[in-house]
Amino acid sequence: ATAILYIRPCIHFRTHRAAPSFRGTHFLLLPEFFRSPRSNYNMDAQNKEVAALIEKIAGLQSAIAELPSLSPSPEVDRLFTDLVTACVPPSPVDVTKLSPEHQRMREALIRLCSAAEGKLEAHYADLLATFDNPLDHLARFPYYSNYVNLSRLEYELLARHVPGIAPARVAFIGSGPLPFSSFVLAAHHLPDAHFDNYDLCGAANERARKLFGASEDGVGARMKFHTADVADLSQELGAYDVVFLAALVGMVAEEKAKVIAHLGAHMVEGASLVVRSAHGARGFLYPIVDPEDIRRGGFEVLAVHHPEGEVINSVIVARKVVDAQLSGPLNGDAHARGAVPLVSPPCSFSTKMEAGALEKSDELATKELAF
Repeated sequence: ATAILYIRPCIHFRTHRAAPSFRGTHFLLLPEFFRSPRSNYNMDAQNKEVAALIEKIAGLQSAIAELPSLSPSPEVDRLFTDLVTACVPPSPVDVTKLSPEHQRMREALIRLCSAAEGKLEAHYADLLATFDNPLDHLARFPYYSNYVNLSRLEYELLARHVPGIAPARVAFIGSGPLPFSSFVLAAHHLPDAHFDNYDLCGAANERARKLFGASEDGVGARMKFHTADVADLSQELGAYDVVFLAALVGMVAEEKAKVIAHLGAHMVEGASLVVRSAHGARGFLYPIVDPEDIRRGGFEVLAVHHPEGEVINSVIVARKVVDAQLSGPLNGDAHARGAVPLVSPPCSFSTKMEAGALEKSDELATKELAF
């Protein structure tokens, strides 16, 4: 089985620049008091590890950019499998401290991944639509079990940090043609909630509606699809108890911060925000969200969780509050220092990934969502 990278659609960004060499470049800066001879040795080892990783990823980015098409194919699958395998294991790399050139490479790579995911989603949405009962065949998607686990993680974090959470209305921003997350949440974790799924692409919404919203009863009756830019939503956002923000809504930090600020300006006090982010080398696949940007957007950050298993995305849970609460005695000092209020321990279901492996778990996924 092939492992295929699955990311939200965006503009195809192409570059013909050869992959740069990073030999001898230092990427990590450690505090002076750590720089004993032994720590210098460890720092050099880490620098070499980071340099080798960046050089490998730059080479993969260059190869992916040269592909004639990002539609699913053996070569596309191979390159993205190599990329995911390189990025998922724990790494000392801090992508926020890359040089400007490497940062441009990373942003270009995320856009390439996004475009490839769009084509992959469309391909599998059309495939599933050929079945009489598409929902019985969702596990054909290679990363379906990852979305089962990611949605369960998000729900468990919400339940842990927002006690008694029982939303009536939920919005998912950036749902795409295969809104697995909304479906899993609606079917198994939030059975009384109605889901409004928003995406910029009308064709994506048509595919999603055909697969998930066709029925007039059950889960389908609680899932609606809207073609809109989140920047154009205002009063609508005030109707939701929980808003989920997909990883690739806002491709760079500035865009993501603007989206979060817009949500903060229109969501009601007490509503919850769930933001997908990334950590470590996984930041080459997805944008990294700074919790401080969430706080500046008008939210209290309740939890930040970085999975170590097959779930690639980090999850941040926050709550909309008034400005006075943000500067109160309980949270003011921590926020003033830019500290993360809480880093969640791993949830009970998280499993440790075997080296470099990203295997689909059809049996698990089928068991999780059997009807």
